[in-house]
Amino acid sequence: MTRRRKIYEGKAKILYEGPEPGTIVQYFKDDATAGNGAKKGTITGKGVLNNRISEYLMLQLSEINIPTHFIRRLNMREQLVKSVEIIPLEIVVRNVAAGSIVKRLGLDEGKKLPRPIVEYYLKNDELNDPLVLEDHITTFNWATLQEMDEIVSYTLRINDFLRGLFAGIGIRLIDFKLEYGRLWKDDEFHIVLADEISPDNCRFWDMASGEKLDKDRFRRDLGKVEEAYQEIARRLKIIPEKKFEVIESSNPEHME
Repeated sequence: MTRRRKIYEGKAKILYEGPEPGTIVQYFKDDATAGNGAKKGTITGKGVLNNRISEYLMLQLSEINIPTHFIRRLNMREQLVKSVEIIPLEIVVRNVAAGSIVKRLGLDEGKKLPRPIVEYYLKNDELNDPLVLEDHITTFNWATLQEMDEIVSYTLRINDFLRGLFAGIGIRLIDFKLEYGRLWKDDEFHIVLADEISPDNCRFWDMASGEKLDKDRFRRDLGKVEEAYQEIARRLKIIPEKKFEVIESSNPEHME
C-alpha cells in the first residue's frame, strides 16, 4: 500500500487524492487560527467534531435539494467529497451584527439586522480576504452573473433552513461563511456547496444566555473552546451527553 498523495493543506483541513477519479478525501485537523493566521493554536477534538457536524448539516441540506460536494464520511476525521473547481469567494450571511461588520459600520454587537445581509470576500490570504462587490466578481471573472444568482439563491435558502434548525435546539445563528465550487456533470458545470459548515465558520449563540458556542471563544480567549464545539454536537444529537473523548489517531497520513 502506498501513502496517499496530498493535494493541498489549509489552516483547518488537508485534501488528499481520493480513491476514485473525481473524488477527494478531506481530512479535518485540530489546528485553529484567527486573524488570517496571526493567532494559532489547537482545539482538541475539533477535527472530529467538525467532521461530524458538517456531515450532518450537508446531509440535511441535501434533503432540501441543495447540491453539495459531500459524498460520505469515511471515519472520525475524514470525508469523501466530489472534486470541484472552487470559486475564489467566501460568501458570508449575516443575521445579527457581529464580527467585522461591527467595527466596519460602527454597529452594536448583537443588533438584529432588518434582513439577512450577504457579503462577498475574495479568498486571498495575502490581501487579507478583502470585501468585494458583484461588479468586481464579474469584471475579474471570478464567477458569472448566472453563477452569482445561483449562489445567492442557494445561500438564502440555506440561511432560512439553518436558522430554523438551530432555533429548534436553542441556538441563534448569528452569521456564517460558505464556499461554492463548480462540478462538471452532464457536459456542463453546476454550482455546488463545498468546504464545510461547522463552528469554525459559523457564529452560534445560546438563545437563552447569549453564550458564544463557536470559534469566537478561541479568537477572544474566552476559554472552554472544546466544550463549545461539543455543545453544538450534543444539541444536534451527534454525540452523546456523556463526556466526549477523542480516542482515534490524529495522524492524517495513514495508509489506505
